[in-house]
Amino acid sequence: MDGETVIVGGQNPTPTPGTAGVQSQVPGSPTTVSAVAGATDGVGPGNLVQSDIDQELFKFKSDDTPLMQLMLKAKKVKVNSPEVDHYMIDEPRSSVVTTSAVAESTQQQFILPLPANDASIPRPYGTLLVKGVDGYTEDGKTKTPGKDVMLFVVGHDTASGNPIVRAVNGPKQQASDEFCTTPAIPAGTTLIILSNALYETQKEVDPDLIVPQAQTVYLQKRGMNQIVSDYYEAQKKRIPFGKAVIAEAAITNFKVRGNRTLYAGRKAKFSVQTPKAGVQSVYCTEGVRYQVKKELQHAGKWTVEEIIALAKMVFTGEDVPKSVICLAGKNFLENIQCIDYSKHPEIQITTKTNPVGWVVTNFHTVFGDLEFKHDPTLDRLKWSNSAFIVAPDRLVHYQYSAEHSSRDRMEGEEATREAILVWDALALKGSCHVWINGEATSADGNINTEAVHYHLYDGEEAPENPADGCVFYLLNDCPGIGETAVKGTLWQAKSGGEGSSWVEYTGDVMAV
Repeated sequence: MDGETVIVGGQNPTPTPGTAGVQSQVPGSPTTVSAVAGATDGVGPGNLVQSDIDQELFKFKSDDTPLMQLMLKAKKVKVNSPEVDHYMIDEPRSSVVTTSAVAESTQQQFILPLPANDASIPRPYGTLLVKGVDGYTEDGKTKTPGKDVMLFVVGHDTASGNPIVRAVNGPKQQASDEFCTTPAIPAGTTLIILSNALYETQKEVDPDLIVPQAQTVYLQKRGMNQIVSDYYEAQKKRIPFGKAVIAEAAITNFKVRGNRTLYAGRKAKFSVQTPKAGVQSVYCTEGVRYQVKKELQHAGKWTVEEIIALAKMVFTGEDVPKSVICLAGKNFLENIQCIDYSKHPEIQITTKTNPVGWVVTNFHTVFGDLEFKHDPTLDRLKWSNSAFIVAPDRLVHYQYSAEHSSRDRMEGEEATREAILVWDALALKGSCHVWINGEATSADGNINTEAVHYHLYDGEEAPENPADGCVFYLLNDCPGIGETAVKGTLWQAKSGGEGSSWVEYTGDVMAV
């Protein structure tokens, strides 16, 4: 028969090892007396179980699948297609960066060189604060150190699309001049987006241009079948090892495998030839490991300063969550627990029950609370040194069909089939989620190339041969990068290799 395995000649199913290496798994086999007897070396009816067992082992616990529990509590969105356009909408941009230098001149207006994707962000009648470029007094003759120059957006250049601006408090040729001339603005200068400034009778102004970009999310259909023969159920066994206990074990296995998929699944769509319905499509969803836009590279022991830096990265910037949960592997948790906190009494470590209902270890810092919880799924995925910082309020649970179960008699068989089907996907919103990669570096490919990569750095000299686009959080002053590269700031390598140029990083999500 198509799609079925027929056991002939008295051959019995062979058990395979599970997570702990115990030969207890018989994949693809229905629960019948014959199958169980074959898997236990011929133990016949009435003697299936020789010793008592812990019934609690078979009960599904939310602690085994925390990411799935967060998904079930997240905002549910019903969809009518397994392909969904998902919008990861961040908070509005607060700054832009110049791509080339602006030379000082006597022109009253000049074109501001910006990346093509950012050129339309500054709108006419808007104002921009040029960080690091000193402004002038009202007469345009004396610089005002620490008071940055401000620009006024006049319009946009038709050829390049870049904004045309003029200085508000820049230099002047004559003190009586109404307009300022062009100040010198270095390449890589950060410009903070301020409010617009309208003329006396102005009523209309350009709307903000917010065009979110869609990402296609595939919803994966997952299912579980359980078959129990009438003969097996009718046997008298030493303990009530019946359908209820079998169902607990099967559902636990179904949920645990689903939790691994939510972490590590890879996005795919392909066709298969089915026995009765012809060619159909199979969808595989993308795991959160590869959806995260911020990846922190950190291996080995942690320090108190690094924990504080981690809290600062999570709770400051462009997209700040209300609260976060750190789902961690066992080695990561061990490293966190072994930190010497005696010199930092302000960091309070307590145990509490969070709103999800879990008992977590809460690290209280001035920036916010980090709730740490062990997730055994990361250990099974060989990510014991890693962790996933997730904001529960920034999750979306797409459902093509809600989880449902069915129970029916198998045609032509004295057996009952019970099934569970679910067709859904978990998607992240915003850029506040952080993946802490403690397993490897880019040398063996165990990194997400679509995320911004962060490193915690405590040296005084600039990092050697940094990868292009990597961001370094400075734990100490680093004069090797620049005079303004002080403790607590973020700096991004722009060219890679020796002689890299460095730009202060503002926290916006950008391609690496």
